Parts: sequence; C-alpha cells; structure tokens
Amino acid sequence: MLNLLGNLSSRLVKKKENHMGNASTMAAEGIQLAEDGVQTWDKLTMLSGKVQTLDSEVDQNTAVLMGHIEKLKSSDEAVQKQALKDIYALVEKAWRTPGYGRDLAYSLCDTIRLYGVLDYLLEHCMSSSTNKELAYECAHLLEQILTPNNRDRVVKSGFEAVVKLACSQDDTDLVRIGTGLLENMFKHSADTCTKVIQLGGLNAIIRNCRENDKWTLRHCAAALANCAMYGGVTNHVAMVDHKAPEWLFPLAFSDDEFVRYYACLSICVLAANREVERAVTDSDTLSLVEPFVTSHDPEEFARSDWTHAQGRSDDWLERLIPLLQSSQEEAQCLATFHFAMEAGIKKAQERIKVFYEIGAVRPLIRVASSSSNPTAIRFAVQALTIIGEEIPSKLNLSVPTWSTDDVLTWLKQIGFGGFRDAFKDSQVDGDLLLLLTDDQLRDDIRMSNSLIRKRFLRELVELKTNADYSSCDSTKLRRWLRRVGPEYMQYTYHMVHCGIDRTTLEWLTEDHLLEDCGIANGVHRMKIQNAIKAGSRLFPLSSETSSPSKESIAPKLDVFISYRRATGSQLASLLKVHLQLRGFNVFIDVEKLEAGKFDNKLLENVKKAKNFILVLTPNALDRCLTDTEGKDWVRKEIVAAIESSCNIVPVMSSFYWPKPEDLPEDMRAVCYFNGIKWIHDYQDACIDKLERFLRGEDMSKRGRLSKMSSKDEEVFDTPRYRLHRMGSSDSI
Repeated sequence: MLNLLGNLSSRLVKKKENHMGNASTMAAEGIQLAEDGVQTWDKLTMLSGKVQTLDSEVDQNTAVLMGHIEKLKSSDEAVQKQALKDIYALVEKAWRTPGYGRDLAYSLCDTIRLYGVLDYLLEHCMSSSTNKELAYECAHLLEQILTPNNRDRVVKSGFEAVVKLACSQDDTDLVRIGTGLLENMFKHSADTCTKVIQLGGLNAIIRNCRENDKWTLRHCAAALANCAMYGGVTNHVAMVDHKAPEWLFPLAFSDDEFVRYYACLSICVLAANREVERAVTDSDTLSLVEPFVTSHDPEEFARSDWTHAQGRSDDWLERLIPLLQSSQEEAQCLATFHFAMEAGIKKAQERIKVFYEIGAVRPLIRVASSSSNPTAIRFAVQALTIIGEEIPSKLNLSVPTWSTDDVLTWLKQIGFGGFRDAFKDSQVDGDLLLLLTDDQLRDDIRMSNSLIRKRFLRELVELKTNADYSSCDSTKLRRWLRRVGPEYMQYTYHMVHCGIDRTTLEWLTEDHLLEDCGIANGVHRMKIQNAIKAGSRLFPLSSETSSPSKESIAPKLDVFISYRRATGSQLASLLKVHLQLRGFNVFIDVEKLEAGKFDNKLLENVKKAKNFILVLTPNALDRCLTDTEGKDWVRKEIVAAIESSCNIVPVMSSFYWPKPEDLPEDMRAVCYFNGIKWIHDYQDACIDKLERFLRGEDMSKRGRLSKMSSKDEEVFDTPRYRLHRMGSSDSI
C-alpha cells in the first residue's frame, strides 16, 4: 500500500480548472451529510472573486492534503490514524464552505482517489487484520468522500465489502457511518440500488429507522430518498416489500427538520409511482407532507441547515420534475416547495439557467396556471418569480366553460402560442378544445407536423385528465373512470357529450366506445367494459352518487395513541408502525400538532377505539397538573378513554408518575393501570408484550401484576405511589 501511494503520487498531474464554470456539468451529488461541530472557515467567507478564490483555495488545501497523505506512508498506526482524522476535517470544512463548497470538496476528493488514498481506505476496511480503531477512521473518511467519481470506483472494486461493512451493527458510531455509506451508494444508479438491496442494505436502513440518534436518522431519511429517486420502478416495489412506506412515518414525524423533509420527499417519490400508490397511501405517511410544507418557507428552510445551502445538482433536480406532473397533491406540493427553495439558492449562485436546461420552467408554469392545489400554486409562483418568469394567468379547471380567450391563454402557457391565431380564427372554446381530433388539428388548425401534433395531444390529454367536469357530469362519471384508472379520466367529456352517465353504463357496447366516444385504444375499451361488467361489486353507484356519513364507512379502530408532542412523538410513531405492521388499525393524530388546537373529533375517535395507548415520556403529564380549565388535549383524551371504558395501556419511557392526588380528579384513574416500560433496544420484546395486552392474551397475568412492586417488574411499571390497579381488563 505504501508503494501504491508513492506510485500514484508521481503520476498525478495538477490541474487548475474553472470549477464554478464546471459546477453545472458535474454528476449528481445528491444528499451529503457530515458531523456537527465544525464551523465554516471564516477565512473562506471573506475572500472575493469566486473563480479566483476557488482556484486559490484548491491550491492551498491540496498542499495541506498532500502533507496528510504523506503521513499515511508511516508504519506507525497512530500517525496514520491522526492523518485520517486530519483529512476528514479538511474535507468536511470544504463541504461546508459557502458558495463553492461542493466544487472545493470534489477537487479534494479527486486528489484523494488519484493519490491512492481511496484504495487505501477500501483495503483497510475490508481487511480482517486491520486495527479496529484504524478501520473505524478509514470507514469514517470513506463515508465523507463518496463523490460521484469515487462512488464509481467503489462500485467497480470493493462494492460488496463496503455494503457489508455498512450493514454492520456493532455500535452507534459504526451504525451512523454505515447508514451514511448506504446513503451514498443509493445515489449511484438503479442497478446499484438493486445490488445494495440484495446485499441487505435496505434491510439495514429500515432497521435503523427505529434508532434515536439524530445523524443515523438523517442518513436513513436521505438513503430512502436517494433509493426512491435513483432506484426506479423495480426498486420502488422492493421498498414497498420491505415496508419502507410504513417506516417513513416515524421519520416524517421526527423533531429534526432534515429527517422530516427527506422522509416526506421519499414518500412523495413513491406516491408518484402508480404501481405502488395504494401501498403508499395505506401507510398514512403522505398525510404528514402537507403539514410540513405549509408550516415552512422555502427560502428560510434553505438557510436553516448548511446541508441545504448549496442546493442540489442538475441531475438530482431533473429527477424531481415528474413530481410536478403527479396526480398526487402531496407530491406536487413538495416538488414545488423544493423548486422554490432551489430557485433562491441558484439565484444567489447566478445559475438560474439551470431550470431552463433541465426543463423545469414549463411544468412550474403549468402548476401555477392550472393546478387545483393552492399550496402547490403558491410555491410554483414563488419559484417562477425568483427565476424571473412572468406569472401566468390562473385558469379555472372547468374547461367545458372556457371561452376562446381562455383557450388562447392556455395555448401560450403550454408553449403553443404560435397557433393562437388559428384557434382564434376557428373560435375554439373549451367545448371544442375537449373534442378536438388529430385530423382537425392537421386540417383546420394547420398543425401539419405530426410530432408537434403528438406533443399538443399529450398536453391536451393532461388537461382532460385534470379538468373539472362538475358543470356537466352530474352522476360523477369522472370519479368512476378514476377508479378504473387515472388515465381513463381523459374520456369523461367525450362520454358525457354523447349522453352517457353512470346510469347508462351497463348498456354500452364496444362500438359505442369506439365510434361515439372516440376511444381508439382497444385495451382501454376492454378495461372499461370489464369494469362495467363488474358492476356494483367493484364500482357501486350508491357509493358515488350518495353521500354516506364518515361514520358509516369508517373502518374499525383498534388502537388510539395519545402522546405529548414535545417528548413523545418518536415513541408514538414507532408504536403506530409496529402495531400497523401486526395488523392493527391505529389512529394517531397529526393535524392538531400543527394547528395547536384540540379537535373535538378526536374524542369521537377515542370513543370508537377498543384500546387506548397512553405514551408517557418525560413530563408528559406536567401540563395536566396545572390544567384548571380542562383544556389540555392529553387530559381530554385520557378522560374520554376512561369514560368509554377503553382498554388503557400506558407505555412509559423515562417517565415518573406524579402523585395521583396531584392530578385532576377526572383523569386520576389512569394512575392505576398497569403498563409497559419501553426499552428502546428491545423494541420487539416490548411490542410482543403490548400486542398480547391489546389482544387480551395476558389478562390473567395483568391481574397478578397488580400486586407486584415496580422493582420486581421487567417490562411492566406502575405508579410509584400506589400499586393497585383498577379493573380495566373487563374492557378488553
């Protein structure tokens, strides 16, 4: 290895490049993390002249780096370990440098690879004879330097060993490094994502979603986001099979804004894939997206953490564009939020042209002008304003009622303004627009180029799919077609125009669909007819035309989880996922956390629940002690559970009971229910015991435990002041 370092040292040719000019063509960096505690160089923030400053800093830092690399040739392992620490600190500072930190770090990481240090790290990480402390420092530095070129090198040599190392679970520090390595490997390519999953990388990430270390959770959230963005459809299915949508819930529920954001991004990318849309929706994680984006300002969020400060690469942003066109509102919200954030960053970097190069401007204009999602519209307008684009006129989605002027405005927004005169001469309004055929475009609108017509018809199909037909669709035919498949909503107006409604579907023939409704796609005709034949069994008319109460269609509620946001959100979200994966229907409130108010509908959910889990974390009941007016929502939930005879199971983590007499009388009974002491490192055992409580399998044992003292208990705990419990077992 010493010879390798020396030989490569002699081969390296020093290059001075305009790094800022090359920034837009660099490969995707994705999400790069580093440890807390190192401040940005004050010196770098004071230098002027971006290109000159970058070249100067590259020269200076490369010289420092070479000194550290030289020390790796020492036979003294202590010297080698210190050299690795020094290189780590140097690279970390480079990443944190404002404005051009990525370019500076890329240069240092290239030098590290070209001088053989990357091979040195891989060799010592893979060798069983390497000193443990030295191997740790090697892995620590490796996680920090995995730029695109270095990832390519790892994939070609040492890939399997690195992934296996990343999946190790020896201690917290190694877990943190391992999840960081996996985060980086997931942003290489779809094939690499598949291999990482096959080697157990996704299992390791999912397992570590249970942890409470901030940086481990950050790596997990970023890794899942990278896997979703770079993995493609096949790996999306694998993520669903590994229950990633469910385990994204505690991440999106985290107190750490970075973890929340990238968990939301991951679930939105998955939701935009129709093949896994149902599984994503069932996980409830999507419900956490809108509360996050509506409670944050994109530009302020960019400044909240240095990891956002330089924005993402062109390739990364390009992968986000499909979310702008997604039918999932949450995905569209988050994509526009991110583009608004990136617009501010790129403007400061004088790189606004990036949005035009990757084709993001037109989708943003489409969202701003025709989306039915007010949150997405707001962020799209914010992004376009920063970019310097004219804000488009907002068109209502009731396309059948459009005037010719509305049609002309739409043409301009989708980039077909050159045909406005032809549409105007033909007086094409919303009705005619929805019924336009390819022949009419060619002959009457004089759109002779067949490829241009295809582009136009693609835009028209999207408009038909998203249009509001309430002015002419009294039986909600569009909603019925949506159940057949989102792509079938484009046929709504043709069918309604022919006089078809929900009551006449059963008499439709193949000829009706082809000749009268203009559905040229034979497969689509077949699927529509199959759906019609399925009739009320799959698509009951009453479910669409009537308005049943939510109570009549609400699923049975097995468990209501009550918790205090300040200290109990992570445990509450973990309990939800564990129980949901074991078949329980679980309710955990999200909205009140953002709104800061108590919703009386929560009381109804408490009353419907068979079981009531009370998450007791430090100081969880403190507010109840001084709640003289009965306004505290945790107290209200507890009282409702007691009055409804729910099976109440306290789950305690570092919690000490107050004296029962100090609590309000209406909730005092909660002190006498046996509960479960949560031990984070033994989650499965705790959940096994909790499941038996909820299913009523441990009732006799619970009765015996009422006479035990807390010091004799391993899993259960009781108030330290009084040890007799009330008979809650009757409610199971």
